[in-house]
Amino acid sequence: MNYVEPPIMTVKGVRLAFGTNKLFTDVEFNINRGDKISLIGRNGSGKSTLLKVISGVLEPDDGEIFIQPHTKISYMPQEPDFSGFKSLREVVLSGLEKTDDNLDYKADILIQALEIRENQAPNESSGGERKKAALAKALIGEPDILLLDEPTNHLDMPTIEKLEHVIADFKGAVIVISHDRMFLSNVSQAMFWLDRGILRSCRKSFKFFEDWQEQVINQEIIEQKNLNKKLEEETEWLHKGVTARRRRNMGRLRRLQQLRQERKEQLKRVGSIKLEVEDADLRSKMVIEAKNVTKSYGNRTLVKDFFTRVIKGNKIGIVGPNGAGKTTLLKLLTKRIEPDSGFVRIGKNLEEAYFDQNRDTLDPKKTLWQTLCDKGDHIFVRGKYRHVVAYLKDFLFKPDQAKMPVAALSGGEKNRLMLAVALAKKSNFLVLDEPTNDLDMDTLDLLQEVLSDYDGTIILVSHDRDFLDRVVTSVIYMPGDGTVTEYAGSYSDLLAKLKNKNDGNKENKKSATKEAKTANASAKTVKLSYNQQRLLDVLPAEIEKLSAELNTIKEELADPNLYTDNPEKFNELTFRYDEITTQIEQKEDQWLEIQTLKEQIDATN
Repeated sequence: MNYVEPPIMTVKGVRLAFGTNKLFTDVEFNINRGDKISLIGRNGSGKSTLLKVISGVLEPDDGEIFIQPHTKISYMPQEPDFSGFKSLREVVLSGLEKTDDNLDYKADILIQALEIRENQAPNESSGGERKKAALAKALIGEPDILLLDEPTNHLDMPTIEKLEHVIADFKGAVIVISHDRMFLSNVSQAMFWLDRGILRSCRKSFKFFEDWQEQVINQEIIEQKNLNKKLEEETEWLHKGVTARRRRNMGRLRRLQQLRQERKEQLKRVGSIKLEVEDADLRSKMVIEAKNVTKSYGNRTLVKDFFTRVIKGNKIGIVGPNGAGKTTLLKLLTKRIEPDSGFVRIGKNLEEAYFDQNRDTLDPKKTLWQTLCDKGDHIFVRGKYRHVVAYLKDFLFKPDQAKMPVAALSGGEKNRLMLAVALAKKSNFLVLDEPTNDLDMDTLDLLQEVLSDYDGTIILVSHDRDFLDRVVTSVIYMPGDGTVTEYAGSYSDLLAKLKNKNDGNKENKKSATKEAKTANASAKTVKLSYNQQRLLDVLPAEIEKLSAELNTIKEELADPNLYTDNPEKFNELTFRYDEITTQIEQKEDQWLEIQTLKEQIDATN
């Protein structure tokens, strides 16, 4: 008989409220050694508070928490307190127990691995350096349970990737809160979802979250219908957002692929020797033109001989490690600072909206209403008037928050408000410096949809890899040595190109060139099979037919008396509803896969 190790922590019936605000009730779960768990939920749902309860920082109002003897728990808060520490090295060492003498070497290992500037004072360090020190402090004691609240905030991409490897190799259990989808998909093996006071769990990676979320919401709606209750407004909104997202994203994905191909052609023209014989149409759409731009501070060159031309409709992401000069490049391209040499030209009739990561533009004494609308109760947004409360609701604010002062908002809520302000301005050019910091996933979805549908030009700085993959048509890469290179495509495309570039030696390059030529020659003769072409033609009609049947079933299920009068028919309809929903998703995915293949073949031929 195989021995099964008991959980190292068991939580039963835990609940907590602040005054009349019930954060969560009847929370129950087990934590096993080696678990890698993502804790998911909207801003304000109580995720950070639950992590504090698990760590022992907060006592619950009721319930039981059992921890196996000698279990060590390490908790990294979202905003750690570094007061009293003279250096980041002291911060790291403070994670050791007082009895751990002569273990300074553990600090040396982590400081080297995370490249921490150990002698810097915390109050003189960047957000990224402070975050790395907090991570090292949490790791140094080799805990059995590691609790991480937004560990990727302020970290650059190379450090996030290092953290992914650290968590993968970690022998203990990890519970992590993060808005970074790619990070969660890479590190988690299970999910806790805190939603309206209820904690649900699923033993799958975060990459399956949307499927699980949709199943839970659909089941909840059916249960509420069974009880003949009116749907909660929040549940209805969430259901609409989840079920419609895939259908909207199909069209957006096709559009994004088209825009990336257009940007690839634009970059080819910029790099061609016939540069002076410019396309008149291209010049008329020019938003920014930069030639031989160089910028240095002291002995360090951040940007060297950079050249680009940004055309109307481009959506460009700037990526690179912290300190590489991303914000500097953003300010150069928008003429907030002047280059040491070279020049930047801005197109005519450009109306810019700028999102500043420091939140300096918000007045903490003003209410949300006053921030958006000083006079009256309506705001002019994208061609039409909107009531200020309705517009705030678009950004997931509740009506009673409209008259709250900005100072009372959390970091994520302030970012949401800043986005609401920036996107309310009349603009054809959006400049976004780290817009995804502190945002929950619902807000990230909202932001992605807004940016995907935005007709103007976007330049953004972000460390969120999944967000970049969903939004940008090209990526400007700054490794930190002064070179600046633009790649058409997503961040994942950039990673693949850099990996191929760094890994190949001369022989591999020769072999790859030969194989590429063969592949290209073969690709010119490739075409869709008969069955693939037939599916491409017939699937849209089949999807439309199923959608019509689904709408009919929805209308029948909307009858509040159906379950009472004819429970057998109700069960048949709900079963068919789920069946059709699955069929539509499968057919949409199949059509999108074939359509993507067709576009790749057309581009190659």
